[in-house]
Amino acid sequence: MTEGPIFKGLGGPGRAARPVYLDHNATAPARPEVVAAVSEALAEGGNASSVHARGRAARARVEAAREHVAALVGARPGQVVFTSGGTEANNQALRGAGRSYAIAAAIEHDSVLAARPDAALAPVTADGVIDLDALDALLAARPEPAIVSVMLANNETGVIQPVAEAAAIAHRHGALVHCDAVQAAGKIPVDMAALGVDYLALSAHKIAGPIGAGALIARDGAPLEALIRGGGQERGLRAGTENAPAIAGFGVAARLAAEGLAEFGRLAALRDAMERRLAAIAPGAIAFGANAPRLPNTSKVAMPGVDGATQVMALDLDGIAVSAGAACSSGRVEAPRVLAAMGVPDALAVAAIRVSLGRTTTADDIDRLVAAWRALFLRASLRAA
Repeated sequence: MTEGPIFKGLGGPGRAARPVYLDHNATAPARPEVVAAVSEALAEGGNASSVHARGRAARARVEAAREHVAALVGARPGQVVFTSGGTEANNQALRGAGRSYAIAAAIEHDSVLAARPDAALAPVTADGVIDLDALDALLAARPEPAIVSVMLANNETGVIQPVAEAAAIAHRHGALVHCDAVQAAGKIPVDMAALGVDYLALSAHKIAGPIGAGALIARDGAPLEALIRGGGQERGLRAGTENAPAIAGFGVAARLAAEGLAEFGRLAALRDAMERRLAAIAPGAIAFGANAPRLPNTSKVAMPGVDGATQVMALDLDGIAVSAGAACSSGRVEAPRVLAAMGVPDALAVAAIRVSLGRTTTADDIDRLVAAWRALFLRASLRAA
């Protein structure tokens, strides 16, 4: 029997309560220290390429940020090229490395697959982990040197990839290796040398920094061409006046992220408890990738019978922000590509939402989510009866 709109009756107590933000994988709200650093740099002004006092002050902010960003991932400051974000960093590595043959894991971010639409796709397991034997076979299938792209952690499921193992395989075949570490940095320890990759991409706003800043870190000697040409900024690898305010904020965010890594790990307990509670409400609820190592803050969970877009809207009415997938794909209605690559049936894939916690997430926030999710599930069950 139909009981009316599925949104009816939702959002009771939540409307008067503070908003709950559980979409940190899309953008982590900027920390106060970051806002202060950006504001100070904007107020001071100056072009980092100018030699007068204000220019030198802007340059000092850029170079201090370069040191903090490098330290976050075990790199040297001289290896850091500042970009407008992770998308540009991914594009520069994959298009500027000079390799005609590209291989990417099937679950890579759209910015990777769009940068190299010609890439051969390496399949993943049902848990969302790249198949290393398949990668080896793809590398052996063609004689020319390749570039391989394997993300460190998936932005939707949070599943951590065996990047070091993939890099070892790729290097045996003479391939270069690019790693999109946008979602992993600041959430788990990242060491570029230990990973053995040639290129690593980062984004400021995923670690509570400003939108509009990112970095490509290139191993010494790794081939790299500029995508944006003009002046000689960033050692000639990225022309254009550096966005010193955003870069300054990026540096502060990187320093704070490195200092807070251990604390960030506590989110795994909140996430796991949430998944257990959701499964108790809806026995058919599935957390994808839960059998593999994951980021401590990320859950991709399905409510069978209710599509993800409906869940996102219903929870939003209750003051709770989650997403149905990658933020850049939020307008799509087809089954999520990442889950499809994992072999998840379309009917279940479209019923999934992504819940991503952050440093400000509390147990009360999880209680609010579970209560709202329960109300939606019960409402949907009544409609289906």
